[in-house]
Amino acid sequence: MRVLAAMSGGVDSAVAAALAVEAGHDVVGVHMALSRNRDQFRTGSRGCCSIEDAGDARRAADVLGIPYYVWDLSETFEETVVADFLSEYAAGRTPNPCVRCNEHIKFTALLDKATALGFDAVATGHYARVVDGARGPELHRSPNDAKDQSYVLAVMGSERLERSIFPLGGFATKDEVRAEAERRGLSVSAKPDSYDICFVADGDTRGFLRDRLGAQPGEVRDVDGTVVGEHQGAYAYTIGQRKGLGLGRPAPDGRARYVVDVNTEANTVVVGPAELLSVDRVAGDQAVWLAEPPQDWTGCTVQVRAHGRAVPARVRAVPVSDDGTPGLEIRLGELLRGVASGQSVVVYDGTRVLGQATVARAWRGTPDGAGPDAERPAPAGATVRP
Repeated sequence: MRVLAAMSGGVDSAVAAALAVEAGHDVVGVHMALSRNRDQFRTGSRGCCSIEDAGDARRAADVLGIPYYVWDLSETFEETVVADFLSEYAAGRTPNPCVRCNEHIKFTALLDKATALGFDAVATGHYARVVDGARGPELHRSPNDAKDQSYVLAVMGSERLERSIFPLGGFATKDEVRAEAERRGLSVSAKPDSYDICFVADGDTRGFLRDRLGAQPGEVRDVDGTVVGEHQGAYAYTIGQRKGLGLGRPAPDGRARYVVDVNTEANTVVVGPAELLSVDRVAGDQAVWLAEPPQDWTGCTVQVRAHGRAVPARVRAVPVSDDGTPGLEIRLGELLRGVASGQSVVVYDGTRVLGQATVARAWRGTPDGAGPDAERPAPAGATVRP
């Protein structure tokens, strides 16, 4: 096969490209330039898009003896990933930019361009497995629990999964990958992992949002409506946040307070006790299924954070909404804390990914058993989003 290897400049993508070459594929390496001012991106181990990363990718390609190119995807990245990040926070939601990068960049822009150029598949350094199932390829968790990336890949959909290769799917540890790199003479074998958000150069997400969205002073309120502090923009807060609240007074009972609601229309942040964060129902929109959508309640596990714990649940698909997107409903088998709208929720059957959706709403049923669709009343001053 003709395979386009996405090479970020890190050890994972370099070894993935090497394994694709070893498998006998006709491989071409490509580094995605995601910013026209990459000096604003992180350097060293703190990013995946710096100038030095491009150099590391080129050196790896030279060692492997494969052609290497740099593709400028900066405009698409700004218009999709960064724009989505800003608009979601501006709406009081909590996005995952890595999910959107996989959706819009690696498995849309990159894969579509590769297909147009005659490539059969794209190979990346993600930790996940593609398994041949009875009805086509299936996406499964990596055996490396600490590095598993099936959560951020779930958004890609079945069609794109068919044209994707994850050569690191069988590796149980990162040390094994580094050993492969060292054995092959790749200089990135000891390069530290990247982390955090690549386009937030200094790691200050709140400062990045303020620079882009502007300061918008407003009130922080307790659940009874009492003003307990001020903020510079409700968009900078997320459900479950405890630190950086800048409250002027402690809670009357002395307990810690958390963000329990963000209302960007009213520009208010509501704080309250931890128990208000626990939910047992989740509704998602923009659902993407990698298996047959379950029409009836079906047992599964769900995960709402990239490296969060999967919890038992039941799920069912719901009809297409007014905006034309399919959705899903989830009843959790145990309470989850701090689930925020905008997060990605991924549905699993064992190690297999069944589907993914964006959290539209999370709530807790009433303790008196008032019915499966009953809700706990919202705290005073809070807004329960539809």
